[in-house]
Amino acid sequence: MQTGGGGNTLSESEIVEAALRVVRQDGVEKLSMRRLSRELGVSPMAPYYYVADKRELLDLVATAALAGVRKPPPEFGTWQMRLRDLIDQIDEKLRKHPGLGDVLIEQMLGKQLDLIAAVMEILFDAGFDERNVLSAYATIHTYLFGRSKVNPRDRAGLLDRVLPEAVERATKHLADLRGKYAYDFSMDVLIAGLEAQLVRQRDSHV
Repeated sequence: MQTGGGGNTLSESEIVEAALRVVRQDGVEKLSMRRLSRELGVSPMAPYYYVADKRELLDLVATAALAGVRKPPPEFGTWQMRLRDLIDQIDEKLRKHPGLGDVLIEQMLGKQLDLIAAVMEILFDAGFDERNVLSAYATIHTYLFGRSKVNPRDRAGLLDRVLPEAVERATKHLADLRGKYAYDFSMDVLIAGLEAQLVRQRDSHV
């Protein structure tokens, strides 16, 4: 990229990381061109040299952060294996870029249609009908990009109160929710649920 209006040279990665920092700190609704310029330490007009508005900024963030995600080919394996690999790739990007999930919830129907299509094509290949492909994608989308909402980083509210026994026993493992164990558990449940729904769909058509 070239030099912006404020005299500072900005790279695409700097803009993306600054935007994601704002999202992590203040939420995606607070991301604006002015807030981005403060995060970057440049003049309020400098970001406009690279992106026209917030929508284009979200497009840039999502496109750059998800770069490299590829749909596994049919020869990769079963639809379950292909779906898991694709979701694993997306999850890796989400872990690398905290805050990206919030961006994608707002932006996903922008320029990320190829990624949506990749998930849906695997589901169609599996045999899901159109209605169930949409419902399955919505379930996957909600899990991938919305799961951080049930696992807030600020857990002070749980520490200053007496918890019901069942909650106290389970929340000893809160740290797992951000790790591999909970991710693998959730993916096993999700794919097993999809398999069950596919059987139910086929039985309903007999």
